[in-house]
This record gives sequence, structure tokens and C-alpha cells, in this order.
Amino acid sequence: MSNPVLGERSLKNFSFDSDLENGHAMSINGTILKTCFLGLMLAVTFAYTWYLQLAGFGDKVEILTNVGGFGGFILALFICFGPKNNLLAITTPLYALCEGLFLGSFSALANKYFPGVVSQAALGTIIAFFGMFILYTTKLVKCTDTFRMVVVNSTFAICGIYILQFILGFFHMSIPGLFSNSLVGIGFSIVVVAVASFNLILDFDFIEQFSGRANSYFEWYGGFALLVTIVWLYIEMLNLLLKIQSRN
Repeated sequence: MSNPVLGERSLKNFSFDSDLENGHAMSINGTILKTCFLGLMLAVTFAYTWYLQLAGFGDKVEILTNVGGFGGFILALFICFGPKNNLLAITTPLYALCEGLFLGSFSALANKYFPGVVSQAALGTIIAFFGMFILYTTKLVKCTDTFRMVVVNSTFAICGIYILQFILGFFHMSIPGLFSNSLVGIGFSIVVVAVASFNLILDFDFIEQFSGRANSYFEWYGGFALLVTIVWLYIEMLNLLLKIQSRN
């Protein structure tokens, strides 16, 4: 299919209805606008927890970070597997706000120890996004079944590695090399950044296929899917840069 957010299971409650006949169909432009709106919502709470972290409001930041992390996770599950209806206009902005709370605090802390690393990660994410968009629109990279299968399988493999590392963490263990600042760890992060970037190609393709075929409220879901990939890409880009800078 495409990235896990746009998978078959997450779309099982989605339906096409008669509103399409009345001109209320999903469009690419509408999806872009909603993605930008979600990005703005994320930026607002990102800036808030960034400020609180740098201003030294430790206890308050910790609470908001936990709310953002857990709230974003629960909302993401609900958005993926819940009904695809007008409720998306509420749940997707809430998800963006939660992600901003978490990312702002995390980014401020990273930037405190390695000044400039956040702006570099943000720039890298923007370059990757538009790079994948150009590759997709010019058909230099075609979203074939083989391409889709490789990217999806790679994504699930990476997810499996992270789950394994999470479990090992309870026993104070770690997968050798992958999460360190060694050359192996940096190489692993480069691969993850590449896979996250190629997921954007799958998102673009999926959204294009559904344009004109789905109800307009599905634009919110398309924006949510793009935001999930962009957030993942940013986190992995930041993680890669932290590994590199920690070697200096």
C-alpha cells in the first residue's frame, strides 16, 4: 500500500459516498492546505515547549512532553483505525498539537547540548521533502509495486528494530552499535533517513490516487499521513546529526 498510516487496515472504516457527486471530493490542493495547517499547529506548540525548556521550567515541560508523547500516540492510533469521517478535522489538529509539545521540548534539549543541530535537522528535512517531491513529480523515481514493497518492508524492519531495542532497554541492554555514535550507528541512521524519505514518495502517490475518489474530509487524513512521515524524518535527521556531532 504505502506507509503504515495509509495501510489497508487503517482504511477499513473509510468509505466513498454520494458527496463526491456534489463536488465534495478530495483534492491534492486541499490536502496540501490541510497539511500546511497541521504543520502550523505543530509549530505553535513546538515553539511553546521550546521556550519553556530554555527558560528552565523543567517540571512544566516534563508534564507537557509526556502529554504530547502519549497523547500523540493515542490520537495516531485512533486516527489510523477509527472511522474516517468529519471527526478527522478535530483529531488531526489535536495530533499535530501533541507532536509539537513533544518535539519542541526534545529539540530544545538537543540544541542546548549541540547548538545549531535543530536548524540543521529542519533544513535537512525540508531539503529531503522537496527533493522527494521533485523526484516524484518528474517521475525520476516511479512508485512501482516493487519500489513500494521494498520501502514498506524496510519501514517495518526498522520498526521491528526499534521495538526490539525498546524491550532490551528494560534489561539495560542495547543492540550492538546501531544506536551508538560509531560508524555502524551513523550508517544505520543514514539508512533510516533514506527509508523515511522514500516513504514520502509513497505518500504522494497514495494521495494522488485518492484525489477525486474520496470525500473531502479525507484531505485531513492525507495531511496527517504526510505529517507523520515528516515528523519521523525530522527525528531521524536530528538523531543522525547528534551522532555525528557527538564524535567531535
